[in-house]
Amino acid sequence: MTGAVPGAAVPGALGVPARVGVLGGGRMGAGIAHAFVLAGAEVTVVERDEDAAAAASARLRASLEKAVERGSASRPLAELEAAFATVTDVTAFAGCALVVEAVPEDRELKLDALRRVEAVVDDGAVLVTNTSSISIDDLAAGLARPERFLGLHFFNPVPASALVEVVIGGATAPGLIDDARGWVQALGKTAVVVRDAPGFASSRLGVALALEAIRMVEEGVASPADIDAAMELGYRHPVGPLRTTDIVGLDVRLGIAEELHARLGERFAPPELLRRMVAEGRLGRKTGAGFYEWSDQ
Repeated sequence: MTGAVPGAAVPGALGVPARVGVLGGGRMGAGIAHAFVLAGAEVTVVERDEDAAAAASARLRASLEKAVERGSASRPLAELEAAFATVTDVTAFAGCALVVEAVPEDRELKLDALRRVEAVVDDGAVLVTNTSSISIDDLAAGLARPERFLGLHFFNPVPASALVEVVIGGATAPGLIDDARGWVQALGKTAVVVRDAPGFASSRLGVALALEAIRMVEEGVASPADIDAAMELGYRHPVGPLRTTDIVGLDVRLGIAEELHARLGERFAPPELLRRMVAEGRLGRKTGAGFYEWSDQ
């Protein structure tokens, strides 16, 4: 990567691995792939079938095009497009030094995905999960090389987010902490390092605030817009908890809340309003409606 462009990812002392894999090309997976491509890596995205792979390719291409238009990329679009591929065969990860799992927030789904990746990569490769709440140690217990495994919790939307949580499991090799910090720096983001604990730091605090805001809507305390304005103007939050929930996805919030409820008790019990909205398919921005209407987005 040559030349420093304002807003572009600048490799740190360790840089990023030359070849990076991303399992899952949805909004999060495509965002993670975007970040690594801008940082100079060759990225392979694996999806479940041809249709999903085509959608992931279009999603990633569109986000890279926006980066070029904004001036946050140091290479022309043609070079960025040449730096990634979307396929359907997990064996394409052979030779990748780092593979990031970005499948939906389900423990068994993630563990199965990580095992499939571990079976095809070199022994020295690092496996990463993008989980926002599932125990790193629980996932590591099902792997053959838990010392080469850790969490990198990216935030949505990845290209605009400045934070990555580095989550260290009990078996994670100590040297991987510095490696992970270097990768995050190379992506132009800031790393916070946390030990494996329910909800880590960000999800635990973010969900606690969001659940209370949802209860306030449920109880008729105030409208979603007024609750958000109270936090934005009173506490200088850049985005209120309910709009953030729409952006993250109500289904994602519910999944995290259920995980924390099981581990930490009743204070994380999901409100019935959240369960009802998810059941109705009002998942937020990705479906066009949640606490706000997103049809024009």
